Amino acid sequence: MTNEHTGGIPVCVRSSRPLATAPSSKGPGRAIRAGAIGTLLCLASFLALPARVRAKDKTAKTYTIPTPTKPDFTQLDWLIGDWAGKTQGKDSSGDVHFSAAYQFDKRFMVLREEVSLPATNDAPATKESWMGILSGTGEEERYELRAYSSTGFVTRYAVTIDEGGLYFNQQGGEDPPPGWLFRRVFEHTNPTEFTETVRVAPPDRPFFDYYSVKLTRAAAPAKSTTPTAPPPKPSNK
Repeated sequence: MTNEHTGGIPVCVRSSRPLATAPSSKGPGRAIRAGAIGTLLCLASFLALPARVRAKDKTAKTYTIPTPTKPDFTQLDWLIGDWAGKTQGKDSSGDVHFSAAYQFDKRFMVLREEVSLPATNDAPATKESWMGILSGTGEEERYELRAYSSTGFVTRYAVTIDEGGLYFNQQGGEDPPPGWLFRRVFEHTNPTEFTETVRVAPPDRPFFDYYSVKLTRAAAPAKSTTPTAPPPKPSNK
């Protein structure tokens, strides 16, 4: 067995040559290989090294992944909360429930809407829910929405702010309604109310107003004024 040093760390070379022969009651003496003893000597030699030498190749490395800049949703703060309203027009009114909430430390805004429209002379009754993830684009007052519908469609919208209105213009998507185009406009009329207008264009046809709804902010649940009963006293038994 020999010790060779490479860069300060010993390299142990074991030999298969027998060191000695031990007597045995069952026959000729058996050879004790140098390998086992060499391994022990090598380990002892390694442990005897200073700790700083042994830790030379174990220096911790830190990797940093830069995160995207957080979008500025300041002009959309008014949208946060729960909203409800009735569709407007001469036809029977439908019900719309809308909500918006921040997610992941205001890096995204999650939009949800449930729409229930009665049957008319031109269209059957409709009930649909959708959820959208609103994110920044790196440009001021420009955002992107990916909307996932209960019908299975996945649509992407470019979202812009202009003169108090919030405009959603369809820009394709992973699985949009084939041939159809949709637009949405949110007009913030006062702190507790906004109007949503949905416009639709069938294949090779111009846009028309599908429905318009005036949404009112839902009142926060009233806090209970009923005093709570004190907890029971512990028994001394």
